[in-house]
This record gives sequence, C-alpha cells and structure tokens, in this order.
Amino acid sequence: MVARVIEVDPFDLIVFGATGDLAHRKLLPALYHRDLDGQIPEDARIIACSRRDMSDEQYRAFADEAVREHVDDVEAPALERFLARLSYLAVDAAGTRGWPELAERLEGREDVVRAFYLAVSPDFFGTICKRIGEHDLTTDLARVVIEKPIGKDGASARALNAAIGEVFREDQIFRIDHYLGKETVQNLMALRFANALFEPLWNAAHIDHVQITVAESLGVEGRAGYYDTAGAMRDMVQNHILQLLCLVAMEPPESMDADSVRDEKLKVLKALKQMDAEMASKATVRGQYRAGASAGGAVRGYLEELDDPTSQTETFVAIKAEIANWRWANVPFYLRTGKRLAARVSEIVVQFRPIPHSIFETEAGAISSNRLVIRLQPDEGVRMQIMIKDPGPGGMRLRQVPLDMSFATAFKVRNPDAYERLIMDVIRGNQTLFMRRDEVEAAWAWVDPILEDWATLKDLPKGYTSGTWGPSAAIALIERDGRTWFEDLI
Repeated sequence: MVARVIEVDPFDLIVFGATGDLAHRKLLPALYHRDLDGQIPEDARIIACSRRDMSDEQYRAFADEAVREHVDDVEAPALERFLARLSYLAVDAAGTRGWPELAERLEGREDVVRAFYLAVSPDFFGTICKRIGEHDLTTDLARVVIEKPIGKDGASARALNAAIGEVFREDQIFRIDHYLGKETVQNLMALRFANALFEPLWNAAHIDHVQITVAESLGVEGRAGYYDTAGAMRDMVQNHILQLLCLVAMEPPESMDADSVRDEKLKVLKALKQMDAEMASKATVRGQYRAGASAGGAVRGYLEELDDPTSQTETFVAIKAEIANWRWANVPFYLRTGKRLAARVSEIVVQFRPIPHSIFETEAGAISSNRLVIRLQPDEGVRMQIMIKDPGPGGMRLRQVPLDMSFATAFKVRNPDAYERLIMDVIRGNQTLFMRRDEVEAAWAWVDPILEDWATLKDLPKGYTSGTWGPSAAIALIERDGRTWFEDLI
C-alpha cells in the first residue's frame, strides 16, 4: 500500500529557535521526510533563525546531523536536496539584529505562503510577533505557529493571545499540539464518525467509564528548570489530555471544517464539571517521583534531579473528571499522566457496560465487558476486546480475545511523525488539528480552579517510586468506584 502524498503550494518557512532541541529532534527530520516523499515544491525555502552566529554551511551540517540521528535509512541524494533548501540568519528575537536582513530575504515573495514557526520559549512569542509586525513581514498568506505552553494560567494565556492577535488574525494563528497530529488520534474521529458500529453506543447508556493515560518512563531530563515552573498539570493535562478528552466526548461535528470540529470540542470543555476545594481533594491526586529503578538501572528522584529539596511541583496527576451533559451524565473520565512511570504509553480506554443478563451456565466462565483500547504510542493501533467461545469440544467455554489492528502491520507504509502532518497543515491553512483561542482559554478555566484548590489545601505531592504506576492514592481514586486502571500493555 502506498501512502497518498498531497502537494502543497510554494512556501517560505521561517523557523525561530532553529538550533534548539525541537528543531533538531522533530522539525528538521519531519521536513526531510516531507521532502523525501516529494511533498515540498521546488520553490519552497526554509530559513533558519537563531541568535547564534553561523553560516549557511554550518547550519546545514547541524541539520545533516539532526536528520541522520533521528531518521532511519537516510537517502543521501534526498538529504542533499533537502539541505540545499536551508539557509541561516542570525536574528535576535528580543533586539534589532537580523530583522532588516530577514525582511530583505523575504522581499518579493509576498504571494507565497509565509509561515513563522516559533520553536522558542513562550516568553518570546509576543516579542517575536511584535518584531514581525514592526518590520511589516505579515501578508495575507502569513501564518504563525506557537508551541505549548500557552500561558501559565488563564490570565497569562489571554494576555499572550492578545499580544499575538495584535499582529496576526485568528485564522493565521496555529497553536500546535503534536498529539492531535498522531495517526491514531485522527483514527478516533474515523472510528466514531465513519462507522455505524460505535456512534449509537457512544453514550452513558452503554459506556461505563473512559480512561486516558499519558505515561512517560523518563524523568525531567534537561527540562528541569522549565518543568518546575509548570508541573504535570500545566505541561500535559491542560493541553494534551484535555484535547484527547474532547475528541472522545464531543458531539458529531457538522463537517470536518476546522471551526465545526473546534466548536464541538469547545462545548465539551465548557461542560466539564468545575471543582471546588472539597471536590479537588477527593477527585485529584498529585504525585512526585522518588528514587527507584528503570530499564537503564537506578535513577534519582525528582528533588535530586532538580537539586532543590523544597520543590512541591507535581510530576504525576490523576483526576476523575465529569462532563455535565446528556451524553456523558454520570460517566467518569479518569485522566492520568506522569513521569518515571512503569512504561512509556499513551492510550485511551473506553470501557463498555456489562451485558444486562447472561444466558450462559456458570461453568462457561465469567463474562468480561467489552473494551476499546486506542493506543497512541509507542505502537499505534486499536484493539477491541470481545467475548467468544473457546474453540474445541467439551461444551461452552467463554474467553475474552482482542480484535487487534496494529497500524504498522495493517498498513505497509511508514507511520509519519505528527509534526510532518501538522507542518503541512500549516502550509495548507488547515486549522482542524490546531487549538482555537477560545479552546485554550476554556481549558484554563477548568484547570485554574484546581490549581488554586491545590494551593489552598497545601497538600504536598504524594511520593511514588520511579518505575511504578504512581502513588497509591491514584489507585484508590479509581478503586473507590469499583474500577481499576487498565495496564495490560498492547
């Protein structure tokens, strides 16, 4: 099976922070793959910008290293063609250096798509956009891409959105969440809205609960400084996990038009039941990893990695969330994320209700409820667990088996990285997989009170040993309801 490649129009992609970790690990390998597949037109240019003094050839050497490190089976002619597209310009985001030269380089190409990718600290988003406006670099075909975190709370998010909005129209702003670019996340839309099988059952009458887990086996690594100002709630729940929740819970949109999809996601965010301090103490768990073991051996605890014994930043969060609408009344959504957990896995588990009555004898065995497991990483796929008769003579014996579809097995094509799809969507101007301003602010409107409740309660994060599934309180959170976390790795 050959993947279909949809061509895009010529473009200029200007990457700020082009010598940083995101560019090295994700953006440059993603762009190489798109060029390898013939999706990038000949007239397209990639202009790398950073404060560091560097020649075009030096930057191409940096990009060559990035591609060879993060891409399997690099094709030398294709890599040479890709590197030839790259040029470099030293630009001071907070100052004046390099901006006139950038304006000169873009002059005369006002009729092609012009995308500014801000792969920098959020502290520079507003400043860079202001400089873009001052040097009159925006056009009708301009776009700007910003990474999370978008603010540290609702107030700072609104201020940041306002600053960017002074230069770019809302339809030109692409707030990227790479989770939404994953193949399985988009297949969730296909499962729900392209099949008659699931949608009639996708409600409180048939679904018992939903679990969303984003687990990481690594610690904070080189991000300790940033992470200690954010924590798991701001870093993962406010954006990635709530976006996944929206895709599971939203009503069918009118169409796949960007605003139709985002209108329905916004309704879910607004329907999330707000928590007061009492609810937050019962329905949320904060954790912080301690020393333990991983596949690579013994690891230090968060406080040792941070070298600050007083930090109260959470590295784990578990939440029992509820959506106050007819479709999801009394269906809990259990959300869980953390670092230094037992495995690296991101998945959505939809647990259906048990059958109302069994016609089978006790000897046939217990009947387990159906379960849909949507795996986002590391091995993307979908599994439906159903009951069947165990083959062979000797009477009726029931067992649960998976209907399993691994994307790597089902489709003999390379599974593209999320950034490949999202960057091309930016060039096309397709905002379906990007967050709208009111979505971001609605997510903060639910998260902010929980953060405030935690501060009021002064409840320290509960310790958990690295290499486990988090603090015991997270297990109690779900088991109080007679349920358990799904940890049967695909």
